[in-house]
Amino acid sequence: MPVLAPCTAVPLRSRRPGPALRRQAGTAAIELAILTTVLVPLILGVTELGRAIYQYNSLVKATRDAARYLSSQGPGDAADIGIAQCLAVHGTRDCSGDTLLPGLTTAMVAVCDSSSCAGTHANQATGSGVINLVTVTVSGYTFTPVVPLPVFTNLTGAGFTFSDVSTTMRQIL
Repeated sequence: MPVLAPCTAVPLRSRRPGPALRRQAGTAAIELAILTTVLVPLILGVTELGRAIYQYNSLVKATRDAARYLSSQGPGDAADIGIAQCLAVHGTRDCSGDTLLPGLTTAMVAVCDSSSCAGTHANQATGSGVINLVTVTVSGYTFTPVVPLPVFTNLTGAGFTFSDVSTTMRQIL
């Protein structure tokens, strides 16, 4: 086995940085500050966009559930329309529990079936016969951002209102 030589101390350079290193001191902190002013609003914007898409998708699903319920019911029954509005807002038949989205009310949910919109929803001809239609629409829902970025707010800072979200399905005759 070879014998290892004893460790010898190598003299270290002076601990004081030279003039070139002193000119670079604090550069990383300045670069981080510049990048942070760009990245933080970008990350917050992406997060708010995700929330807006999630809420819009929830509205689409809510109208779909309500229209699916009404598609199996007879047209014009006020009790069934009330149940459909509860399904669209609360996700339950009896309007119990929290709303699916903040600020969503049953007043925003409109139902159009063959009895209330006879001209457009009653006895519609298809290639395989005549059908009735039912449409559930949510109107006037306003997305309120958590972080009031200018992209997601109107001039008053109150967010923006989605266009009407509706689902149309075939209803029993």
